[in-house]
Amino acid sequence: QVTLVESGGGLVQPGGRLRLSCVISSGAAEIYYMAWYRQAPGKSRELVANTMTHDGAEPPSYAGFVNGRFTMSRDSAKTTYFLQMNSLQPEDTAVYYCYSQYVGGVAWGQGTQVTVSS
Repeated sequence: QVTLVESGGGLVQPGGRLRLSCVISSGAAEIYYMAWYRQAPGKSRELVANTMTHDGAEPPSYAGFVNGRFTMSRDSAKTTYFLQMNSLQPEDTAVYYCYSQYVGGVAWGQGTQVTVSS
């Protein structure tokens, strides 16, 4: 009952930047948690950033490897979540996924490829 669609991935050079988007179609479902994950080939999916969605919630949290380079945000209607990624490095290469928890279940997006290479 919740559909997530990511976009914005691509090929960038080390030190470059990308902004990922996650568009939400929720119908009547109430979403209370959003997160960004990533997964490199042959490795486990790992958490990148996450946040509660209610007004007045704490700011998003980030994995240690982010080191201040990424920012999670949303539009005013809460229909799209973003991940601004700066100072990208080759080790950031992965498929990035949007994830939600809502009353009644969880949902994953299809993923968007980020490749950092010279």
